[in-house]
Amino acid sequence: MTEQIEMPEESLLPKGAGAQLRLAREKMGLSIAQMAERTRIPQRQIMAIEAGNLSALPGRAYAVGFARTMARESGLDEEAIVAAVRVELDQLGPTERDQRQTYEPGDPARAPSARLVWISAIAVLVLLVGLFMAARVLFAPAAQLPSLVEEHEEAGQSTGTDAVAPAAPDPSGAVTFTAKDTVWVRFSNSDGTRLMEGELAAGQSYTLPADASGPRILTGRPDLLEVTIAGQAVPPLSTLPQTVSNVPVDAASLLARTAAPAASASPAAIPPGAQGAASRRPAAAAAPTRAGTATTVPADTPTASPEIAPAPERDADGTPESPVQ
Repeated sequence: MTEQIEMPEESLLPKGAGAQLRLAREKMGLSIAQMAERTRIPQRQIMAIEAGNLSALPGRAYAVGFARTMARESGLDEEAIVAAVRVELDQLGPTERDQRQTYEPGDPARAPSARLVWISAIAVLVLLVGLFMAARVLFAPAAQLPSLVEEHEEAGQSTGTDAVAPAAPDPSGAVTFTAKDTVWVRFSNSDGTRLMEGELAAGQSYTLPADASGPRILTGRPDLLEVTIAGQAVPPLSTLPQTVSNVPVDAASLLARTAAPAASASPAAIPPGAQGAASRRPAAAAAPTRAGTATTVPADTPTASPEIAPAPERDADGTPESPVQ
């Protein structure tokens, strides 16, 4: 603590803050250089303050701050010296330099408060955290999404390994034909023996008998017949409204067919008589035959080979009947 210097009575004090500061320095036996070394104030600034040439200082804040520091070092009343300096500065009027300077160095009254310092520190910390997060988002490597191609391949491999293919129908299973609409049809053995001939109504089914020998079919609307083997659907005989004749319909033959009705006969390959028999066969009363519920024709209805036009049957007296047109 600097020793308090006894000053003359107020009436005897020199006029001006600068003169009082010079008198106090001289009483302490300090030179301007020594005062500059103690206060860290340039010598030219000390000389200007002591001479009362406050306009030579960088600004109002410097004049007040330097005067306060010199008064503290000289043991004078800081507030009294600062008040005197401000009065002298007010008499000089504001300068452009003073308007730019808002903080008085060395003036504790103008120093920022502890609260302001803490608020500023928190604001700086928040700003640094925000900058860090932004830099992390911008420069950190982005997360890689899983490859859709690899997932698809893995799914395909899993499906190929785990999936169970549907079992093929049993070749020894029963063959059933179900009509989607009213359709005329004839089933016969390979030797020409009729198994069933007549119309199947919509939803009506016919199952080939288990002892059928090389069963074959003749119909003009194979597209209206659904085929199943042991209750399992198989491809239809044809998807077109055309005449099929002498087509094997046992389970083994049906399973050997492809999905497309390749074995279907073309209407042009069927003699006109067979087409007429298949497409214009008159309806008859429903009656059961060897297997299943189906519609048959009277016993005197002519029969024919499935591949050609119906051949006339003979009556009891040996007279051939005319084929049905």
